[in-house]
This record gives sequence, structure tokens and C-alpha cells, in this order.
Amino acid sequence: MLTTLLLRVSPRRAGAVVERNVLVHRRGWVVLASGFFEPLLYLLSLGIGLGALVGRVPFAGESVAYPVFLAPAMLAVQAMNAALTETTFNVFGKLKYMRLYDAVLATPVTPLELALGEIGWCLARSGLYSGAFLGLMALLGLTPSGWAILAWPAAVLIGFAFAALGMALTTFLRSWQDFDYVMIIMMVMFMFAGTFTPLDAYPAWARPLVELTPLYHGVAITRGLSLGHLDLAMLGHAAYLVGCCVLGLWVAARRLGRLLQP
Repeated sequence: MLTTLLLRVSPRRAGAVVERNVLVHRRGWVVLASGFFEPLLYLLSLGIGLGALVGRVPFAGESVAYPVFLAPAMLAVQAMNAALTETTFNVFGKLKYMRLYDAVLATPVTPLELALGEIGWCLARSGLYSGAFLGLMALLGLTPSGWAILAWPAAVLIGFAFAALGMALTTFLRSWQDFDYVMIIMMVMFMFAGTFTPLDAYPAWARPLVELTPLYHGVAITRGLSLGHLDLAMLGHAAYLVGCCVLGLWVAARRLGRLLQP
């Protein structure tokens, strides 16, 4: 069903939603730039600062310096944060209070095109942050493998998955108080999705729960590429994220159409 809907999508109409966001934010570059600094501060404090005490950690049968282990995880976290912030907080305001989407859907733009347009803007923002962060990793010597260059498109895929899931989640939120749940979900994934420690460090009963989180699969891809450890499991991680994209888009398009139906 989603495939049929995607075949009817007009890139021009979805692009108009992206263009609207660009025009709104063209004078707010300071706000946009602020999204780059949170993972950077975590990397500097925990990776380089605390990392001096941690030393080296095991990874794929070898041991790597902790900042090298942590940096690609921060890249994935940055993609997640940028995507979820844009598609939950900002989209909720437009949906519930600004009533912006009522006006948009009064035009030929369909709910799926609206969702794709918002996600497209989110990916542009997330991709900008990820590219800058990856460049900084390279400057600091935290990308020992040339495969690290592919961590940027991987970060875009992570952003797409979280943007689609975020759009779908936002359609179920009732008020600003519900964002407490969103923050809890983000914090739990940030802390326990293999971001700071290898999966083997978790108790056996907790590992399946860790592997259920989308961030775990994003971290596994960016870490594998950054450290040059490529295997078939990475295809499984990518497939999981693609599945999140499809599920999120399908739910978001259906819910937006239902919520904004006159």
C-alpha cells in the first residue's frame, strides 16, 4: 500500500514543504548551528576526558582507544537527536497549535507528501550536522579506517529512520506533557543502546532489549564503518533501519490524513 502511495508522490509538492522550512529558518542559523554542539560536548567530556581514564575497550576481537570507540556512536546519536527534535517538538507545534498543516493540506499536497517534505527538511538538517561532526572526527584522528567516509550516508539513513518514527509518534501525542515520554525514550536509547559500552558488557538478559532499539543498529553501522570492521551483520542493521523508515512513513501518512481530515 505504501508503495502505491509513493508512486503518486509529487517531488515538487514535497519539495515545496522543504522550501517553506528553508525560508523560515534562513535567519535562524544560530538555532540550527546549536544542534551540532551537544554530541560534540559529550565526545570531548566522556570520550577524550573520561576516555583517558578508561583506556582501551574490546571491539571485534581487538582493543581500541575509548575516544575512537565512542566517536562514531556520537555521530549516530547526533543523527537521532536532530531527527527526533525536528519531527516531534517542531512538528507537534505545527500540527496542534499553529494549525499549519490544515493550510498545507488545503493545497494539492497530500499527507504523505507533507510527511516526506518534513522528513526531507529534517534530513537536510541532520545531514549537515553529521557531515560537520564526521569532519571533526577525522581532524581529531578518530576515524582509523577509510570506510569512515561511508558513515555519513549511514548517518543520513539513521536520521531518516528516526525522522519517520518521530513523525509517526507525534501523531499520537496529546499535549506538551507527553514529551516527557519522548525524552525518556531518547535518554534510555542514548544511555543503553551500546553507545558507551560494547554489547557484551550488558547482562545476557538485557542484550535482546538493547538490540531492539533503532539506535543500537545505527551505532553498530557507524562504528563498524569508522573502525573498518565490515561484515554481513551490517546489512541486517541497515535492513532494520529501512524497516523503521517504511513503518514510520506508513503510520505517519495514515495518521496525518486521519487527523487533518475536514
